[in-house]
Amino acid sequence: MADDAGPGGFAQRLGAEVERADDGSARIRFEAREEHLNPAGTLHGGVLATLVDTAMGTAVRSTVEDDVPATSQLTVTYLRPGRPGTVEVTARVRTRGEHLTVCEADVEQDGRSLAHAVATFALLHG
Repeated sequence: MADDAGPGGFAQRLGAEVERADDGSARIRFEAREEHLNPAGTLHGGVLATLVDTAMGTAVRSTVEDDVPATSQLTVTYLRPGRPGTVEVTARVRTRGEHLTVCEADVEQDGRSLAHAVATFALLHG
């Protein structure tokens, strides 16, 4: 995938940009703005969940040709609150099976971990 390509769908509407996707890994960059905050003034957990899901799905897509990854399970562990500014998500395929693939992702802002996620993707034959 080309640098600065949009991830498509909802994540692209949020403003997420794919920086890199190759051979089972992906990196997404996101500029968190005021509109992405929750009532407490921190980055909304749903935004982070969208970012990790998108990054992991992108990582899986970099390893398949015709199969379409569909999230079947997603666990996000929130480590500290995010704020407006640059957020980076790095995802990688951990285990690729014939029908299921397990990924993990880390979210960082200013060199500090905001969240860690693990997901299982079903591979739908296209």
